[in-house]
Amino acid sequence: MSRDAARIYDEYLAASARAGDRAAWERLVARWQPRLERHAWRLTGDPEHARDAVQEAWIEIMRGIRGLADARAFPAWALRIVTRRCQRGFGHARREREGLATLAVEQAEAVAADGGEQSVAVAEVLAAMRELPPAQRAALALFHLEHLGVAEIAVALDIPPGTVKTRLMHARQRIRARLEGVPT
Repeated sequence: MSRDAARIYDEYLAASARAGDRAAWERLVARWQPRLERHAWRLTGDPEHARDAVQEAWIEIMRGIRGLADARAFPAWALRIVTRRCQRGFGHARREREGLATLAVEQAEAVAADGGEQSVAVAEVLAAMRELPPAQRAALALFHLEHLGVAEIAVALDIPPGTVKTRLMHARQRIRARLEGVPT
């Protein structure tokens, strides 16, 4: 399914769920659960805390979806709810660093196991992402992995669009410097 088709399908599911279609709600949850958990994991670094935050977020999403004026806003709106749930538990900085380090290493090893120069480059980028501050890592992942625009990321992270652009710029600079061997 192309990105545009996927967005249209998500809009349809959100609009149908907003209208009370239970089957659409279940499909929406099934499609978005992994994305929301990945986002929460990037923010918290703790898979269990991420799952808990997403579980709580779904309750809030379920209660608020009827008030969502535009179904196209569902992705950013849902991600923002998860972001806020995760922010409430940000006292876990040590676990965040350890969890993200483990995740990035596992992803890099899985990619590198496939072999080839491109796999090595992907592994290096993932390792560089692991070293980014959480705020930059979250913005970069939402932009490149979840394919959200700057405005949507701003809503999702509850920050101004200019801050999103700055975080993306600094994250890219850090990754580029690391890949080129320049100390940051």
